[in-house]
Formats: sequence, structure tokens, C-alpha cells
Amino acid sequence: MWSCGCYVAPPAMSQNYKETLNLPRTEFPMKANLAGREPEMLKMWEETRLYQQIQKARENRELFVLHDGPPFANGDVHMGTALNKILKDFVVKSQTMLGKRAPYVPGWDCHGLPIEYKVVKESRGLSPLEVRKKSEAFARKYVDIQREQFKRLGVFGDWENPYLTMDPKYEAEILRAFAVFIEKGLVYQSKKPVFWSTGAQTALAEAEVEYQERDDTAVYVKFPIVSGEWKGKANIAIWTTTPWTLPANLAIAVDPKEIYVVQQFQRDGASETLLLAEKLVPQFRANTKFEPVGEPLESFPGSKIDNLTARHPFLDRDSTVFTASFVTMDTGTGCVHIAPGHGEDDYLLGREKGLPILSPVDDHGRFTDEAGLPNLVGKYVFDANVDIVNLLRERGMLLGEQIFHHSYPYCWRSKTPIIFRNVEQFFIRIDELRSKALNAVKTVKWIPSWGENRISGTIESRPDWVISRQRSWGVPLPVFYSKDGKAILDANTVRQLADLVARRGSNIWFELNDVDLASALGLPEGITHRNDTIDVWIDSGVSHKAVLQTRPELHSGDILEPEDVQQAGVELPFRPADMYLEATDQHRGWFQSSLLTSVALNDRAPYKICVTHGFVVDLDGKKISKSGTYDKPMAADHFVGRHGADLVRLWASSIDYTDDVPFSEEMFTRLGDTYRRIRNTLRILVGNLYDCDPKTVAALYERRSNEKEVRRSQTAATGVTLIDRWILERLDHVIAACRAAYEAYEFHKVYHTLNQFCAVDLSSLYIDITKDRMYCDGPDSSRRRATQAAMRKIFDALCRLLAPILAFTAEEAWRYSEAGGSVHLQEFPEPQDRHDKASAQVAELLRLRGVIGQAIERARQEKLIGNALEAAVVLHSDSDVTAKIDKEELEEFFILSDLTIRQAKEASASVTKTSYQKCARCWRHRPAVGTSKTHPDLCDRCESVVTALEKTAR
Repeated sequence: MWSCGCYVAPPAMSQNYKETLNLPRTEFPMKANLAGREPEMLKMWEETRLYQQIQKARENRELFVLHDGPPFANGDVHMGTALNKILKDFVVKSQTMLGKRAPYVPGWDCHGLPIEYKVVKESRGLSPLEVRKKSEAFARKYVDIQREQFKRLGVFGDWENPYLTMDPKYEAEILRAFAVFIEKGLVYQSKKPVFWSTGAQTALAEAEVEYQERDDTAVYVKFPIVSGEWKGKANIAIWTTTPWTLPANLAIAVDPKEIYVVQQFQRDGASETLLLAEKLVPQFRANTKFEPVGEPLESFPGSKIDNLTARHPFLDRDSTVFTASFVTMDTGTGCVHIAPGHGEDDYLLGREKGLPILSPVDDHGRFTDEAGLPNLVGKYVFDANVDIVNLLRERGMLLGEQIFHHSYPYCWRSKTPIIFRNVEQFFIRIDELRSKALNAVKTVKWIPSWGENRISGTIESRPDWVISRQRSWGVPLPVFYSKDGKAILDANTVRQLADLVARRGSNIWFELNDVDLASALGLPEGITHRNDTIDVWIDSGVSHKAVLQTRPELHSGDILEPEDVQQAGVELPFRPADMYLEATDQHRGWFQSSLLTSVALNDRAPYKICVTHGFVVDLDGKKISKSGTYDKPMAADHFVGRHGADLVRLWASSIDYTDDVPFSEEMFTRLGDTYRRIRNTLRILVGNLYDCDPKTVAALYERRSNEKEVRRSQTAATGVTLIDRWILERLDHVIAACRAAYEAYEFHKVYHTLNQFCAVDLSSLYIDITKDRMYCDGPDSSRRRATQAAMRKIFDALCRLLAPILAFTAEEAWRYSEAGGSVHLQEFPEPQDRHDKASAQVAELLRLRGVIGQAIERARQEKLIGNALEAAVVLHSDSDVTAKIDKEELEEFFILSDLTIRQAKEASASVTKTSYQKCARCWRHRPAVGTSKTHPDLCDRCESVVTALEKTAR
């Protein structure tokens, strides 16, 4: 009669008894209309200041702080960012409902290249101050846009008081941290190769570099030997994938232990005598078509040719051979072209050997006069590759060329290939922090566990941190210069500057001239300053200081207003965040910058738990990101507007976020079925509680029997049957499983547990089995009230357990019950300790129900019966459970009208058509139908209910 929330009218009967049935009643709509209904709920949450209510309700509870990694304020929220924010919200909401105080302060990264790049693209020729003002306006615009989009996703937080890295007080904290770095001797100036973005004309940190697959021309080049026994007789063969760096060549590196040979080669009648590694002769042969002639003329370890000299292939200078440990034997010739101005290993070897650090390339990646090639001055180096190859060919120095497919670094914002370029920059000494950072990593819980190895690997291999940027939109690099141009790094001056910035903002660095700024800071005359800014990874990296140590609500004890702390000058103690949660790329980014700066400032990690989630990818594994080239809709607003925020949240809960996260429109279609199942389960439950007084049924389950006292008398007295006890036992398992999953941040386990509970335990079993008693028993029958009591417990628990995931739907359902308030102010239910073995008994009955089901299906196919209620079933039971339970209860469990039980050694069932007539009200075929003169079309149960209702009506 009630299926998926719909009443199905019975066939024609002598009297219509529909009005006498206890059919579910609720205004909780079957159609979700999430896109239309959710904004109304958001408005209510804001008007009632729900987030503040939650914080007040947990005022003296154990503190849990998830510190928000700030997204860039430079565009609409896409699905990758939505996943991140929703996962954080799952953590915050679940920790709150586990009984903790879990404040959430959202933040935004406001400075840096992503924003400045867009501003400069739109308006050319701006002064640095104009760039800053436009960048600030741009950032504020998108802070407001993203704030509303995050709120629309159902994310709770202190949206009125977020942290912004461009806030003057935050900027001041960056400078104060920088002062500590200076005091500890971590900051230094040097001229050496760094990642350089030719598209953005600035140095880049490792985290600002992404790698793309590309094809380049690799060349084999000969360097004539001009010293030693092979002078004028042989050439050193080198191999490079960057021909444009050859003008900067100053040396050749070889492995001291590997065997090198001098070998004669022939190709097309031409002969060459070349020096190269023995192991790489076959590869050289395959790539150049030069065939070895006879045995090697000589073989020796690389150490023998240390300090040998060779002539540059097209410039008037020599290159010296040096041994080096970084030379590998996987590609090339084992003789590595060294340009100290264009590579990390090259630079270190050049410094060690006293070579000049030549880098004949300007900010835009164009050759300068220093290249020694007048025809190529001003040409973009990647465009000049073909010119270099042609020059080698003309000079007879080209041994071979090939198309080489490899992974090459690109600027994350301008999407242009980067170069290693020798420029003067400021750095942080990573060697001073490395061992402490690696030890700090071991104190953190990493989820998933491989995160520990990943971040340890990046720290172990990380070079010194280039922290200066040749850009305008950022916190000023607080370095002054003496009259003779020497850099002045003074911690006290930086702290004075920080105080000034806190009052007037960092624009003063660009507004004041040298004299006025020096005067404001009490510096001597002649001091100058420049317009470089600090790497934005320091901006966000010191948020543990700028946020966690300045916001009193993120500390235990009395909750004070932030302004009170600032006015009183209180310095809050360092307290690591309980959790950082970001995408996997942040092992090179925010996880690492936060760790290194915290080790520098506090000698420990800034987080206790570090959670990594994968990238959002389409079904083909293609990454979906704001800066990528994905051509399908990826804005979160698109999917929220189409499907509702709760469906997006359900998607986020349905996947194991520790791996890459699949995403597609088809997934939303499937998730829609799951959502409707959960929603309809809530609707049926609350619909069945329309006449249920919580006070009158609350005591039904208070008296618990022990394992040996599961008696028929209990059922008779309270109406509590086996199926009621079983569903509450199942509920306890569900509660325990969901609590454990929430505590372990395994939200996909919550999703699967609740989906299974709604689809199988409730919809397919409990609600189906108890349908007859709920609709057809008298309103106050003990077993109906017992079921309502169970359903109330289930509904209450489901709303609470679903609340962190289906934030809107759980709230909507909760408000249709009589519970009052918001479900988000509640705590998760606790499982009760039940030991009545209901699950074991129900498992036996389900096994027998399967036996009966097969027999009924055969009878239906043979046209003996139309449906199960027409069947007379004889069950040969091999279980003692059927002997312990009343026949009427078994008939209800098996959803039968006419059941006979016989004990047997093996379970089987036989089916015939029942001789009993069909009750016009409950549709069951019962012996009493036709025996009453008043209601001949009713069974005895239905007649008694109808008669009672008729008396009441009089």
C-alpha cells in the first residue's frame, strides 16, 4: 500500500477503508528541489547566526582546530576547490558533533603572481602602485564571490572575519616572521641560477613550477680536444636537450669512476674520433648512425681526463673537463655540457672550480650581448634553438640531432617554459632547517601514510628557497641598501617596518620615497629601498603565526574577541593546528612552506595531522583545475545550481579522497538515486511518526532483557518484536561504524554505511516488514507504538549522522520532526550495548525467507498464485528460531497471510493457494474474513480497529 512513499489504492471493495488506515503523514516533500530550497536554509542559518550558536554551545569543550589553507582569490570556485572546502567542512562538522569545539576561520591568499598576472594582462603600462591598487580590488572582488560560493556549498565558518594575507595586520606578521629569519641567519643574498619565468619576468620557487610533456631538439656536439695526448686527434662528444645554453658553456663534466673510451666512428664515408662513455656507445650509435670502427683506441676511468681542455664548438674559448658525481649513464654520452649560469649542478661545479657564472639572457628570456652571437641578440632562447643547431652544422660540429620527448618545467601562471637563469636574489638557507624539518615530519600523523615519505623526499632534495620576487603585488621584501649598494638585513628595522605596515598597510613601501621611508623608520641618510616582494609561499606559510597565534578563538580557555587581544597587546602562545588538509600538490607547496617556517620560528611542525586528498579528474583521468585546459563545465556553481549543494557534498563523501577523485555528470545521475533513497527513507520515517508522542513511547525500550530473557511475554507486554530489537541492534552497529569513520576522517565509509542501512536494513527489511502493523493496527496498538519508538530513534540518529554530509537535507528533515532547533547543534548518538542476539536470529529467519521466496516464485510462475499474500506456505524449518517466535510474528516477518511451520532437518517450503478470503483493508487472506455480520469483508484484526474507530466517531 505504501511503496516509495506512495499509497496504492486497493481494488474495488464493499467499503472503502482507506480513511481508517494509519498512512504516513508529513509535509516533508518527496521532491527535494535542492537548488531552490537550500538558499532559504542558508538565509535562516545566517539570520539565526548558527555558526556562532554552535561555538557558544561548545564553549568549554576540547578544542579541535582545522587550519584553512588559503585558496587564491582569483576566480570562481571550481570543483577541485569545492572538494577541498567540503572535506574540511566534513571534518569541522563531524568533530563538532563528536562533542568538540571546532572553530573554522577561512582564509584567502591575496598576493602574488596569479592575481597580478591577470591585472597586468588587462591594463598595460601601470606603475607598481597602480598594479597594487588594482590587484587589491581584484582580490577583494573574488574574496566576496568565493565567500558566497563556499557558503552556498553549506560550509560553516567565521565568514564575517576571515583571514586575508593582504590585511595590514597579517602583512605585519609576515614581516615579523621575516625578522626572526634574519636574526637566525637564515636569509642571504646571492647570484646563482634560479627558476625564472620568462612569461612573468620573475624568479619562481619550486612550488610555482609545474611540469609538462614536450618535444625538444636534442643534439650531439663535438668539442675538439686541445690538451693532452689526444690534442688535435679527437673530439669530446656531448649531448644536450637545450642547444640555446651552449653559448654559456664553460666546462664539461665526466664521472670519475665510469670507463670512457676514445673510439673511431664512421658515417656516410666520414670518420670521427670521439671520446665518450663506454656504456653509452650503443645509444650514441643508434641515435647518430655513426658506426664504431674496430676496438677502442684507448679506455680509461673518467678521473684520468680531469682538467683536460677542449675548444668551444663555435666561440673563441676553451672548456675544461672536470669530474663530478652528478653525471649519469642513462642518456647522452657521459660527457655533460656545463653552463654554470643555467643549472643547479652546473652552478655548484662552477663555484667549486672558480668558473665565472655566465648567463647571457635577459628577464624576457632573450639573448644579450654576452652570448657572443650578435645575430641572435634579442632573440627568445627557445626560438633560437634552431639557429644554434644550424650554426653547429655550418661549423661542422653537429654529430647528430633527434626529437627528444621529456618532462619540462613551466611557469604555473604564464604557462611558458621556464629557464634556469643566473640572477641576484635573496634566499633562505634550507640546510639550516633541513634536519629539524625532517625530524618534525616524524611527529605528524600523515593521512594517507605515504604523505610522510613524499614530504620528506621533497625536503631532502630541496635547494635553498628563493624568496625574492620581481613583482609588485606582494609584501615588500624588507631589505635596505647602503650608499654603496650593499644589502642591509636588520631584524629591528624590519620589526619597525612591520609596526608601520600594521598601521598604514604595505603600500607605504611603494608610496614613500627613500628619504621619507628612511625618516619614518629612523634610518640614516642615503639608505635606499627597492620594489622586490616576498615569495607568496611565505605569506601563506607563516599563517600559523599570523592566524593561529593572533586569533583567541583558536585557543583553549576564554573566548575573547580578536580586537581585545590586539588592544591589550597579548601575544598568544604557539599552538599547532590539529589538522591541515589540502591536495597532494601541497607537499611541495603550503604543507612544506608552513613546515619550514614553523621549524624556523617554533622548532616544530605547525600541524599534528596532515591530510592529503587527490586531484579531481574526469573519467579518463584528466585533471580538472582552474588553471588547466579542461573544456567541460568545472565551476562549482554550475553543479550546485543544477543539482544542489547536497548532491555535490554527497559526491565528495562517496569517494576515497586519498586517491584521485573521479568526477562526471554521469556520477551525479547515479548519486541522485542514492540521494533520493536516503531522502525517502527519512520521509517515510518521519511520516510514520505523525501521531507519535515521544513521551509515551520513550519508555518502551528502557527495560532491556538480558540474553536469556527474550520471551514472548515481553512482546505481549511492550509490543517489541524481534525485528524491532534487530533494527535497533543494527542501528547501534551503524552508529559505532559512522562514529569510528568520522573519527578516522574516512567519510566514504560513512556514505557506504548509511546508504546500505537505508537501502537494505530499513527500506528492504524493517520498513517493509512493519508496514502492515504501522498502517493496519490500531493507532495505539503496542507493537505499532514500539515500531514508532524504534523509528524515532532511527530518524534521530540518521539525521545526526547525515548532518556533516547532507547539511541541508538533514536540517530540513530535522525541522519536520518535533525535535526543535538545528540538527547542527546536536551531537552524534552513542551506540547502546545490546546483547539479545537479535541479529543472529534475524539472520536465520532471512535465510528461511529466501527458501520461502524461491518456493513462492515457482508458484507464481506456475500461476498457482498472483502474489505472496495469496499463498498458503508450509515451511519445513531446520532452525529452532521458528519455534521460539509466535506464528503471527513469523507471518509478519515473511510478509505472508497463511503460514504453517514444521520442524525438519533440512529447510524447504511448499506453496499452494490459500483457502482464506482476502481482507478488504489489509489485503491479507485470513481465516476470519467472511465470518462477521457487521464487516464480512474484514479480518478480525481490521474489524476490531474499524469498530473502535466507528465508536470514536459517534
